[in-house]
Amino acid sequence: MRAALSFPLAALCLIATAYSALGSDATPAAQAEMARPASLPALTPGAGDGDYLVKPPYAPAPEQTPRPQVPKGRIVKFTLKAADSKFYPDTGLRGTTPTRAVTVYIPSQYVPGTPAPLLLTHDAMGARNDQLPIMLDNLIAAHRLPSIVAVMVASGGGDGGGSERGLEYDTVSGKYAEFIEAEVLPKVARDYHVTFTSDPDDRATMGGSSGGAVAFTMAWFHPDLYRRVLTYSGTYKNNQSPKNPAYPHGAWEYHEHLIAGSAPKPLRVWLEVGGNDHGATDADEMHNTVIANLRMAAALKAKGYHYQFVYALGANHVDRKVVAQTLPQALEWLWQGYTPAR
Repeated sequence: MRAALSFPLAALCLIATAYSALGSDATPAAQAEMARPASLPALTPGAGDGDYLVKPPYAPAPEQTPRPQVPKGRIVKFTLKAADSKFYPDTGLRGTTPTRAVTVYIPSQYVPGTPAPLLLTHDAMGARNDQLPIMLDNLIAAHRLPSIVAVMVASGGGDGGGSERGLEYDTVSGKYAEFIEAEVLPKVARDYHVTFTSDPDDRATMGGSSGGAVAFTMAWFHPDLYRRVLTYSGTYKNNQSPKNPAYPHGAWEYHEHLIAGSAPKPLRVWLEVGGNDHGATDADEMHNTVIANLRMAAALKAKGYHYQFVYALGANHVDRKVVAQTLPQALEWLWQGYTPAR
């Protein structure tokens, strides 16, 4: 039996006003979009914990543009062989690739030998066109972020149930965090002379879609390793494959009962969902990304977590325009309260 969970007040307008406001002739997509929490306050610079709205037109944040006067960090790339992995060998699952790409950003301000804050991203999020490195160059130079080392890791390949990516990202367990700790970060530290902090409050994990789900999963199962989480269109849904009897509803379990039924963990969570996200009009709510994220925000709020939830009006799944506009501010909020490790 599913635990009852109150949605944010504005989200309840979805149920109460959709048909009356639009009439029975409106398309399901229009009904769903009209009913989302459009009455939430607008996200503004410096906004604190809570629920917020962003809406079109979406435009890249200025931090997305390279600035000639800003020092540029170093970007290095390497591959990991599946055959060498003890955690994710070449399983033969759908889409499995023999190697996975890893991109590392090391800020120019980093002093070798000092413990570096870590931002780990899934699906190598931020590596495309050096989006994240450019942003970090600008934010670090402006002293809006610490000198973060970003490690952007691709999945093992494929997508969805029965795939390698699905196994890695949608499994509700601590395994993926342990893989990163044992097989990815040691190679970065050894080959590129980076010393990662061991303080979990100085480590963040970020992703979109199932990459968002695994970002939260890493911190949930290993708050000893990660305590800052950033997700776009997180699939907090029933996507787990293969099924795990301990968590039969996959990542839906977090807002169904895990968050409410557990003592608060020392996590700080930023999450976003688009109005036209995957399954937005799906009657099966356990496969509706919008409902899953609304429930997730409500669960975090009810338990007293530091969280910021952003509803992106008219936006699609992990919408690139929304990411380009909101990520700098999201990262700044995520790292509030940071103090360097001693």
